[in-house]
Amino acid sequence: MTAKNMTAKKNIPSAWRKSDKNIRAVQVIFELEQEQFKAVRIKAIEQNLSPSDYIRDIVGLPRKKPIRPRLSISLSAEDYEILARRYQLTADMKEKIREKIKEELVNATKK
Repeated sequence: MTAKNMTAKKNIPSAWRKSDKNIRAVQVIFELEQEQFKAVRIKAIEQNLSPSDYIRDIVGLPRKKPIRPRLSISLSAEDYEILARRYQLTADMKEKIREKIKEELVNATKK
């Protein structure tokens, strides 16, 4: 290892070094028939797992326990504009928009 490489490793924050293995991971995609895809998702949900964790269980790979269950959505600038109109806010009020989305998710689960 050269001195330059050693310096570079030293300057990397420890939180980043811990995720170094994950950075090298490769996502593998499986194309299934619609019914098979649906069945995997349902079985995962029944076991309170994500589909990827369920697949890891099926093939005998270890998995980490989630710290807390989370859902995510990717929002573009246009999405924020649409949601801002829906919630009568401005697009830069991202935290308020996030709260409104969460309220809708909670309300949708009560139906």
